[in-house]
This record gives sequence, C-alpha cells and structure tokens, in this order.
Amino acid sequence: MDLVKALNSQYMKAELPEAKVGDTVRVHVRIKEGSRERIQVFEGTVIARKHGGITETITVRRISYGVGCEKVFPLHSPNVAMIETVRKGKVRRAKLYYLRERFGKAAKVKEKV
Repeated sequence: MDLVKALNSQYMKAELPEAKVGDTVRVHVRIKEGSRERIQVFEGTVIARKHGGITETITVRRISYGVGCEKVFPLHSPNVAMIETVRKGKVRRAKLYYLRERFGKAAKVKEKV
C-alpha cells in the first residue's frame, strides 16, 4: 500500500486550484497537434467534483451555440496547464446535474457576494 502511495505522490501536483462546484472556471489545456503544442481554454461552470487523490476530476459544462458541452478534467494531469476561477458560485448541493435540463437564464448560477 505504501508503494502505491509513493508512486501516486510523485505524479500529484503540489497545489490544487480552488475550483469548487458552482464556480465558473477557465481550464487551460495543452493540445498536441503533430509536433506542435498549444494551449486551448475551456470556460464553463463546474457541475461536479469526484474522487480524490491522484484520480480527482472536475466536470465543466458550458453552452456553445445553443448546445451543452461537458468535459471531465483530471486535476493532476500534466495536460491541464492551469485552472483559473472567473467567478464564485453560490450553490447548496454537491452535484449540479440539474443544469443539464435547463437552458438560457435558468441555467445560471448565482454569484457569491
């Protein structure tokens, strides 16, 4: 068991971003295209935070051109360059899956003052 912890600890990032459920975040992802590498930004609302340790993930949802798009980002992945919080959300539950059925202004999360 200590061997697994030792292996996991060397791949974990030192500082995790303060991305809570309900926050609007910008996730900077490294994209490889052939021999070139670039950073692409995905901005949306965090609707879920799962697992723990090396396997911790966040699910980010955004609506683009009227279509909902969700991506799951592993927090400790080397492909995730940076996660910055745009605004804090005021929510009362751990998973915001109910936002999937909503669109327009009903899909907004109130901002924490």
